[in-house]
Amino acid sequence: MMKRKEFMLGAIAGLTFADAATAGGVIDWPSAEAGPVAGFSGRLAPNAGGSGLAFAPPQGAPLSFADIFAQVAPAVVQIDVKTRVRQPSMLQIPGTPFAIPNPNGGEEGEDGAEGEGAVAMGAGSGFFISGDGFIVTNNHVVADATEITVRLADSRELTARVVGRDEATDLAVIKVEGTDFPFVNFEETAQPRVGDWVIAVGNPFGLGGTATAGIVSAQGRSIPDEASNYVDFLQIDAAINRGNSGGPTFDIYGRVIGVNSAIISPNAAGGSVGIGFAIPASVAKPITDRLMRGETIQRGYLGVIIGNVDADIRDGLDLPAGTTGAYITEVTKGAPADLAGLQPGDVVVRINGDTIASSTELTRRVAEVQVGQPIRLEIIRDGRRQSVTVRSGRRPSRAELNAGQTPDGEPTEPRAGAALGQVVAGLNVSDITPVLRQRYNIPAGINGIVVNSVAPGGDRRFQPGNVIMRVGNAPAATVADLQAAVAAARRANRDSIFLLVWTPQGNSTAVVELPDPE
Repeated sequence: MMKRKEFMLGAIAGLTFADAATAGGVIDWPSAEAGPVAGFSGRLAPNAGGSGLAFAPPQGAPLSFADIFAQVAPAVVQIDVKTRVRQPSMLQIPGTPFAIPNPNGGEEGEDGAEGEGAVAMGAGSGFFISGDGFIVTNNHVVADATEITVRLADSRELTARVVGRDEATDLAVIKVEGTDFPFVNFEETAQPRVGDWVIAVGNPFGLGGTATAGIVSAQGRSIPDEASNYVDFLQIDAAINRGNSGGPTFDIYGRVIGVNSAIISPNAAGGSVGIGFAIPASVAKPITDRLMRGETIQRGYLGVIIGNVDADIRDGLDLPAGTTGAYITEVTKGAPADLAGLQPGDVVVRINGDTIASSTELTRRVAEVQVGQPIRLEIIRDGRRQSVTVRSGRRPSRAELNAGQTPDGEPTEPRAGAALGQVVAGLNVSDITPVLRQRYNIPAGINGIVVNSVAPGGDRRFQPGNVIMRVGNAPAATVADLQAAVAAARRANRDSIFLLVWTPQGNSTAVVELPDPE
């Protein structure tokens, strides 16, 4: 299951989502054999105080977090990683079509892969989750590591290996050899509330053993990252910076309620502005338990790109008020959805008899289905409801999903000799022909109306070569179909039409405002 951003949607200016895994600086640390950390060993069980509200602070809080930090800090570690930076084997000479060998690039491999060059250093955080050396961190901290060194609270260095990773939730488990390490536990039974105190401990910018405090700012947050398909993040305002990734978020009693994962920052340096995101314990614990057991995390897969059914889609498709679900903009060729006959423009409203509230809910429900098991979907196609049964596949890795996808390109100028076409709804359009298919590199199987250019006053999001595949809830086979849809919209006193559009970056939806009739 994949999602794609809305049609030609621009990024929010000035905001950067940072994984916060890299930190500068080099510090020399003494080495030692594995064993207890500075007199601590076994499970760390801070005193939770008397009975009362699950997250009510002890008497005197928040006068100081010193006592709770002293009890849990020995379980938190600094993680240093080495990664290979892939260097191009050839360097382009600026202003010329020529290239020269890169002296810093390695030899090309047998498959023509580019050479590997310099070694890059990175840093993150983690914490012991068992006494025998299992450590929880973020996947992005260790995903590309060739060497992993764990620095304990008493300054010792230990070599670690990756036990398991789950890129979909950005969680990983690594292990160091030894016994009797101090460790902490996830808190699953009591859920933190907005306003409850939190403490983040980690390794910001390579400064290990750092504590910051704040509150839970919000729950159920989504961020523009694949992990949002499977994680409702805790938002916290305890300062989190680069290098805090993978560190624990503690409550006032020293229980782990989250794993620090990402921040919003106004700059690429990843400085904190008090908006950080942690993977909740309710998500992190079952995943890390499975990774510790050596299991591979597999999720069900349809092979569709989807978006939410919002007001524009409801209006554009004449769906009943209150209809919710997932609108399919693209179906991956050969994927389970394709084999079952799902099509772009289908609206999934129910799964196995249950109503779907959003595209995220569909993604998560499909992910829960075991590979090979049937999934019964209720869809709306061409205004009619029908049932489709899909046999779940295995969700590919992120690299597999991204393989072969065309990167986002810059807007292109109209090509010489573009067809004259007809102007409809502010767009110069033509029926698709073999000549236009070749001119705009439109893949076989993509059919509809070709956009040649944008007329004065038309929607500037469109580019030459875009293909209008559907208008409302009907296929757009010819320009006449688009003209008829525009005429019907005007008769209904509507000022816009809903389109499904193919672009080189993938299918997208667009609500097009209709120009005033001449």
